[in-house]
Amino acid sequence: MVASGYARTYQAQSVLTASPGQLVLMLYDGALKFLGLAQEGFRMPDDNPRRFELINTNLQKAQNIIAELQATLNHEAGGELSVTLDRLYDYYSRRLFEANLKKQVEPVVEVERFLRELRDAWAEMLRKEEGAHASLNQGVA
Repeated sequence: MVASGYARTYQAQSVLTASPGQLVLMLYDGALKFLGLAQEGFRMPDDNPRRFELINTNLQKAQNIIAELQATLNHEAGGELSVTLDRLYDYYSRRLFEANLKKQVEPVVEVERFLRELRDAWAEMLRKEEGAHASLNQGVA
């Protein structure tokens, strides 16, 4: 019990001290986590009473995160990239809605694959950005 309390406190502090770029990465990671949990639900036997609850709850959580990613797009600064991401997020939400409605795993796997690609590209961009900042800071010292 105490350990889980410390974990929640640490997680809250991580969110409060994260840069905007790191927050986006956390959102991607959260969506991927919930998509994975939904896929676990699809692997459960059909007669398991928790199956539909696990699928529904986790797909909705992933959709909520995708909606948050979509809502935080800066269309003025982002230009064509923000328009493209907006369309992608809309597509992902529709596919997850369809997966939940029809209880089909294929759309979940598809969205997970695409989101993982975006997440990995975002993480690489952050690494390069942090490396550039570190190089600049070393040059100043």
